[in-house]
Amino acid sequence: MKQDLLPGTLDMLILKSLTRDVMHGYGIAEHIRTLSDEVLKIEEGSLYPALQRLQLRGLIASDWGHSVNNRRARYYRLTAAGRKQLGLVESSFDRLIDAIARVMNPAEST
Repeated sequence: MKQDLLPGTLDMLILKSLTRDVMHGYGIAEHIRTLSDEVLKIEEGSLYPALQRLQLRGLIASDWGHSVNNRRARYYRLTAAGRKQLGLVESSFDRLIDAIARVMNPAEST
């Protein structure tokens, strides 16, 4: 089943993934897929434009390096601006999740 993400969620997931360590694109996608128990599968056609967008906004930076397979890969890291942005979007996302939960389970929210 294809799982659609809310707008901005992919950017948030990428930023959160990069709080752990510097990663290449495939590593970011695998990290998200693994931690979501295979529910969130990020396709290259979504991932790489998001990485480019985040880099243009100064939220991540990148350098070329070599993967464990000795292949040339671009490694991404979170910038100070990206860390700050992540804090803002996490807070907003938490409020959204709470609001959705109250609508979906009104008896539990009273």
